[in-house]
Amino acid sequence: MTDGHVLLEMSHIVKEFPGVRALDDVTMRVRKGDIHAICGENGAGKSTLMKVLSGVWVHGSYGGKIIFEGQEAQFSKIKDSEEKGIVIIHQELALIPELSVTENIFLGSEVMKGGLIDWDAARLQAMDLLARVGLEVDPDAPIKTLGVGQQQLVEIAKALSKNVKLLILDEPTAALNEDDSANLLQLMLGLKARGITCIMISHKLNEIAAVSDAVTVIRDGKTVDTYDVVAGQVDEDRIIKAMVGRSLESRYPEHTPTIGEVLLEVKDWNVESPTIPGRFITKNASFHVRRGEVVGFAGLMGAGRTELARSVFGRSFGIWRSGQMWLAGKEIAPKTVQQAIQAGLAYVTEDRKVLGLNLLDNIKTTIVSANLGKIVKNGLLQMDEETAIAEQYRKDLRIKTSTVEAGVSTLSGGNQQKVVLAKWMFTTPEVLILDEPTRGIDVGAKYEIYKLIHAMADEGKAVIVISSELPELLGISDRIYTIREGEITGELAAAEADQETLMRRMTTTSTAPADPASLS
Repeated sequence: MTDGHVLLEMSHIVKEFPGVRALDDVTMRVRKGDIHAICGENGAGKSTLMKVLSGVWVHGSYGGKIIFEGQEAQFSKIKDSEEKGIVIIHQELALIPELSVTENIFLGSEVMKGGLIDWDAARLQAMDLLARVGLEVDPDAPIKTLGVGQQQLVEIAKALSKNVKLLILDEPTAALNEDDSANLLQLMLGLKARGITCIMISHKLNEIAAVSDAVTVIRDGKTVDTYDVVAGQVDEDRIIKAMVGRSLESRYPEHTPTIGEVLLEVKDWNVESPTIPGRFITKNASFHVRRGEVVGFAGLMGAGRTELARSVFGRSFGIWRSGQMWLAGKEIAPKTVQQAIQAGLAYVTEDRKVLGLNLLDNIKTTIVSANLGKIVKNGLLQMDEETAIAEQYRKDLRIKTSTVEAGVSTLSGGNQQKVVLAKWMFTTPEVLILDEPTRGIDVGAKYEIYKLIHAMADEGKAVIVISSELPELLGISDRIYTIREGEITGELAAAEADQETLMRRMTTTSTAPADPASLS
């Protein structure tokens, strides 16, 4: 990496936790005005490094030096780094849903006049900031009424209100659809044009190649290297090799399926919105999955993929109105999550922190939580068996932790996802529904999860995968359904599909069946 004008230098950073050296002599330099990407597997230390930089981990709790604008920085709290112009936007957005856009933007930095908050001035400033990030929303609107992409832009507007010089974005597009992701990347390029430096942590290598000026790769808490993108030194395969320490011959494992008879069949499934009477979020949906088969569901954000999956899984979303379901030829009608589990269904949620995990639990408790009866004898939980099972899943899924007694909140996002997978695998389901199973996970861990998916299919299970990444669906599925506005619009063998065909079916409506409202 050529020097240019260095805005930030992190030199020989070491950060230890009990039993773990999370950062081991990490050194990186960021040029002023660059978009600088940081890549690495889950648990490599990326987020920890940014917490050191932003003052979450205070000076004195780590080794090494931070040099910002030519001076050593010693932050004792987040506000210290923000006063210097360093602002971090975490993957889990730190907005308060019940407060308005204006209130969120100026929370902790209120616009004051005569000892009171000047709401008129605050709204005007909020409107200016929203315009700068290209977001047209009412500044008085509650945050909870905005989509995830819009909330991300509010976070950036909030950062701009603090006269940001260095903006850190941790997995900024992980939860966004393609359009919102493209808008955010364009905004980052616009910030760069105005002299604002960005650090972006991301697993989406195509986005890194599109907007970054330099890439630093971290592996196992150590700096591997920093590459100039503009110098033509970086391609995706090179980054992957640096991240995982080996070449990946393919992003997706080779797999020859052994497909049997139909295991799960859903017919004419209709579900009404829980909040808008008369609006159907699933309309006459019919699909099936065979033993040994991986079936993908493709659709844009809001198309109804998750709503369909959750309604099938014990009617855990929406108001079921009509439809039938068969498992192994026997009609079933699970009305609760517990009944769905007992019937042989499992569902891995897209929102692991809110719906998939109890962040107060430890790893071993979480893994056995959905099937406690399996390790209860004479009314007592078998503690040794609980530990042994958790240890086996820790090894099989390569969950990065020194002990299964550790809290799930201490794990990286990718390792938390593996714990969620382990929890549902322990229920030994016949049908496993995976909703965005690799969101926020690095390429090496993705490959491992793909192999797990294929292994379950090879055991004769049926696997449903919902994903916003079309290459992923094409890479691991045997057959793909497309869905739009709650309606299944097509079905294709993966070998005969491509991204263009899927996108066309995701954005156009098939021949409309009868109005489901007439069925209620």
